[in-house]
Amino acid sequence: MKPDQLLYPAPAGLYCPSGDFYVDPMRPVARALITHGHSDHARAGHGAVLATRETLDIMAIRHGPDFCGTAQPVEFGETIDLSGTRVSFHPAGHVLGSAQIAIAADGTRFCVSGDYKRSPDPTCAPYEPVACDVFITEATFGLPVFHHPDPKGEIGKLLTSLKQFPERSHLIGAYSLGKAQRVIRLLRDCGYDRPVYIHGSLSKLCDYYVSRGIDLGDLRPATLEKGDRTDFAGAVVVGPPSAFGERWARRFPEPLVAFASGWMMVRQRAKQGGVELPLVISDHCDWPELTETIRDLAPAEVWVTHGREEALVRWCELAGIPARPLHLVGYEDEGD
Repeated sequence: MKPDQLLYPAPAGLYCPSGDFYVDPMRPVARALITHGHSDHARAGHGAVLATRETLDIMAIRHGPDFCGTAQPVEFGETIDLSGTRVSFHPAGHVLGSAQIAIAADGTRFCVSGDYKRSPDPTCAPYEPVACDVFITEATFGLPVFHHPDPKGEIGKLLTSLKQFPERSHLIGAYSLGKAQRVIRLLRDCGYDRPVYIHGSLSKLCDYYVSRGIDLGDLRPATLEKGDRTDFAGAVVVGPPSAFGERWARRFPEPLVAFASGWMMVRQRAKQGGVELPLVISDHCDWPELTETIRDLAPAEVWVTHGREEALVRWCELAGIPARPLHLVGYEDEGD
């Protein structure tokens, strides 16, 4: 079977006709395989959804219990037959429950990476390589300029700032699924044992991470109604970036705004966002990890999607690997 007979881009997303399913479709479909819980990949309204247990739980938390018609949990490494097409889910290392999806039929095997990273992260299962003929990789940071630093070094910058400015509350912008929990866990791993205050929108997901065995330490609500604003002097407050432009953020004493994202390598982004302390912490592969993964897998072909596609396609071509951009639209940077 030719690769584009097994899987190809359709208006709703990547479609497998032999199994009659889509991977991370961008609009409601009859049957969807979902790589992870970020909203640009995990939309509500599908007839049937196959995903890891954690991803299904996260979708229920974010979209409500009736987010789809039927939900089928899939264990990592479990193979499921869908009308003769074999599918399996494998750890992607992106966020809790995130998976790469292997799709095989008639001697051809794809691996759809979803979003993935290879750097260590105790808040989710680590990335595992999946042998394949065609590797469909994301390229969010698919430019040679992106070399992400050690995240513990970035947390070290935060801890240094806390010592230098004990009178200021440190507000960390971090996306609610994955990034917020990772930043909190990194703080704990770097020795920070004081309470961490969280925006109300993070509480359900943080509670869920804790229920899955991820120790986040002492978390408290970041509310000012019941206490003096000086109670937050020198405190760490974590919230979604969208909340930092609201009145909520201005209530804290001399707030020092930080933002945890791979995009903080682009200093202009930090400046435009009013970020005083950029923390380069990404939940995606950087350029060396992307190219290393392709070398490790040695696929016969690479398809590149949702990101800086052309540069990675060109790198593959120079390495003698046939490659093509998919030009899929509808995927954002929620988990960067």
